[in-house]
Amino acid sequence: MGRLVPAVTRALDILELFLDGDGTLSAPDIVRKLQLPRTTVHELVTTLAARKYIAPVPGQPGRYRLGVRPYQLGARYAEQLDLAAEGQQVARSVAETCDETVHVAILEDTDVIYIAKVDSTHAVRMVSAAGRRLPAHCTSVGKMLLASLPEHELAARFPDGAELAAMTPNSITDPAALRETLAEIRERGIAVENRESNPDVSCVAAPVRDRTGQVVAALSISVPMIRWSEDRRAELEQLAAKGAAELSEHLGHRSVA
Repeated sequence: MGRLVPAVTRALDILELFLDGDGTLSAPDIVRKLQLPRTTVHELVTTLAARKYIAPVPGQPGRYRLGVRPYQLGARYAEQLDLAAEGQQVARSVAETCDETVHVAILEDTDVIYIAKVDSTHAVRMVSAAGRRLPAHCTSVGKMLLASLPEHELAARFPDGAELAAMTPNSITDPAALRETLAEIRERGIAVENRESNPDVSCVAAPVRDRTGQVVAALSISVPMIRWSEDRRAELEQLAAKGAAELSEHLGHRSVA
């Protein structure tokens, strides 16, 4: 790995300061926050403004906001994003860590569609494939995605009195019971499937968000029951959340500390 260039690092540190607060900064603000010499900050601010990375705030002398160039770079980055490709990359990393099957899925009506999958290397593993469609209420990814919907959308997809299809004896078949489960998922931020789509497999899932904060997918880890336990579940919940957060970051989401 090559040497980091201090001047470039400092310039990037300045740009990243604009991610916090009201998005405007003065040179004294930057000096205080980064503990840099005033002369250095003045030179960097002048250079960034000349290259349109920052711009003066109208009516507020001495204050700056992000300029047009970061927007242009961000737009180009967004153009090249591919959720399936990014999901496959992150799923591979998660699978290498836990050696279990990892999926990324999206919601379509009342079903989930798997758009990325990386298999476990164990002899006993899930039989599934990218492109497969399953009832959302029977899967951890599906329940995670359903939990992100507004109540009126959820009611339209699962009206009271409807009977939901069962894939196993553990599948949720009552819309009221489903809503109770989804409320718990919203509170925890993690979904768990207990042999609801496959009698021999349990799963955990976490939400994937885009740059606007909207849930656009979910990442799950699936484990055959012979390797499932409460301790293992807790470990995989943390790993799924970490993987989903990483994929969200790839999509431009910035979590609030």
